[in-house]
Amino acid sequence: MKKLFSIALLIGLGGYAVSAQELYMPRNIKAAYEKGTRSMSGQPGPNYWQNHGKYNMDITVNAETKVVSGQEEIIYSNNSNDTLKTLAIRFVNNLHKPTAPRSGSVSEDFLSSGLNISSFSVDGDTYKIDSKDWGTVEGIKLKKPLKPKSKITVKIDWDYPLSKQSGREGQIDPNSFFVAYSYPRISVYDDYNGWDRIPHTDRAEFYNDFNDYIFSVKAPKNYVVYATGDFLNPDEVLQPEIAARLKKSYDTDEIVHIATADELKNGKVTTQKDWNTWKFKVDHITDVTFALSNHYVWDGGSVVVDSKTGRRASAQAAYSASTGKDFLNSVKYNINALSWFSNNWPGIPYPYVKTIAFQGFADMEYPMMVNDSNFGDPVFAQLVQDHEVAHTYFPFYMGINETRYAYMDEGWATTFEYLIGIAENGKKAADDFYKKFRVDKYIKDKSTEEDQPVISMSDQVSGAGYGNNAYGKASLSYLALKDMLGDATFKKALHHYMNTWNGKHPIPWDYFNSMNTGSGQNLNWFFQNWFFTNNYIDLKLEYKRSKMANAPVVVKNVGGFAIPFDLVITYQDGKENRIHYTPEVWKNNQKSASVVVKNNGKAIKSIALDGGIFMDATPADNMAVVN
Repeated sequence: MKKLFSIALLIGLGGYAVSAQELYMPRNIKAAYEKGTRSMSGQPGPNYWQNHGKYNMDITVNAETKVVSGQEEIIYSNNSNDTLKTLAIRFVNNLHKPTAPRSGSVSEDFLSSGLNISSFSVDGDTYKIDSKDWGTVEGIKLKKPLKPKSKITVKIDWDYPLSKQSGREGQIDPNSFFVAYSYPRISVYDDYNGWDRIPHTDRAEFYNDFNDYIFSVKAPKNYVVYATGDFLNPDEVLQPEIAARLKKSYDTDEIVHIATADELKNGKVTTQKDWNTWKFKVDHITDVTFALSNHYVWDGGSVVVDSKTGRRASAQAAYSASTGKDFLNSVKYNINALSWFSNNWPGIPYPYVKTIAFQGFADMEYPMMVNDSNFGDPVFAQLVQDHEVAHTYFPFYMGINETRYAYMDEGWATTFEYLIGIAENGKKAADDFYKKFRVDKYIKDKSTEEDQPVISMSDQVSGAGYGNNAYGKASLSYLALKDMLGDATFKKALHHYMNTWNGKHPIPWDYFNSMNTGSGQNLNWFFQNWFFTNNYIDLKLEYKRSKMANAPVVVKNVGGFAIPFDLVITYQDGKENRIHYTPEVWKNNQKSASVVVKNNGKAIKSIALDGGIFMDATPADNMAVVN
């Protein structure tokens, strides 16, 4: 096995000799490589596949009873070489049932009776389903096994109540609802784990197939529906002036007030039928979600996200006129984020037709939508919105298995949040925020939980250990790699990874291998250091006074992480010289590095280490006073 992986790595890097650091792989991941569904070059293997669903859904929201009901048809394609004897049906909203697994306590207002399935059929055969005791994922034994390279048609009629207390979804107020995870879906069947049957918890993230959707939302008069996908029938559900403003917002950088609170109150926004049916369509996407309100202000604008084609993306916001003060500039924030992410980091044009910021409570991302709180702090509000919009790329553009590998999306969103923060607020402010919210608590907590390897499956770590693995430590690894490779090579490698796995399901080893190939380097020593160890951040300066012009200084890597740092030489005249060392300094010896201090003919006052955002666990041993 070792010989196989080493040879494959050599081939993937163009055939030149490298000293291959073999990275640990679980047995099921090794099996995927052996089967050829994945390859050590970082490309999907010649036998790669992923299953697919075509969803056609008609959904109704009763604003009085707070019940969501729907009828859906799923044409499900089994593109694998396996015969499927069961279907795994996932319904995340069952998290609100009293019997659902959660990481903490909840109030009674959070609880509900969950999903009720009134009809279920496969290829016309009716199944007797009792969903009373269902959790967030359940298996259904098929009457006729689904053979490889074949399809079935699944039809489901269902309903469930919106929880009074909103989490990532539910009632925002008595007349505003964020309706995420609103339909039963076929869970992912993949090449390395089979059916994704991990029960959903309140902390877990998501993992979905790329599907095609046509769906409608039937809502009462005066309720505006905001949703993922192309809005197909604005002229049928909006009054002419409102529809005209919406269309204008698609083609202007200016902020358009599509609907005001007074217009909503006076019935001047939607068509004045008892019910309006809003229609949407989108292909090859991991999920759809929607929200509705009868009193939220509606703003919009747009921005060019692809300079080569001139393609624009819509930026919209929906919020309460009385409590959503942060959202007054939400469209402006969205326009800035879409443009910056498209042209800087990651530097790939925003892939969707729109993004909508909806005032809620979750601070959570969804395809083309974010559900964000009102913080009362415009700077923090923009940063949170930036973070959620950054998730467009990870996990939506890239079909990340967030449940198992949260660091593959949260780490990148945190990195982009930091980089756009530099552009918006300056490097010092961005550094200070990053250190305060992403590093400080982690580096000061000496518990075992904090130093578990990042590669640990996210559903098997908890508390701050989960948060720091997923966000701070993963982000630091990406920023350390950026520092080591330099922006041009790092972006080249990142784009190679993203272009290779866009619309597919990468796992950590695909990231490692893609970045190796994209950079033209064997980076496995770096990935081993950051992802597969119990390392942390702690450097120690060892210096002995010397009369030599070029005095040797030893930097001990006590914590072990391969981080960048500055050697700061302060002279007696108060002037300072900074020498930057990238993580490359640790490639051959990850425990100790010898560097040289040049006195430049001047008396040295002190020598210090400065890791910047790579905060040190024991900063007291990072300085030596010379005179």
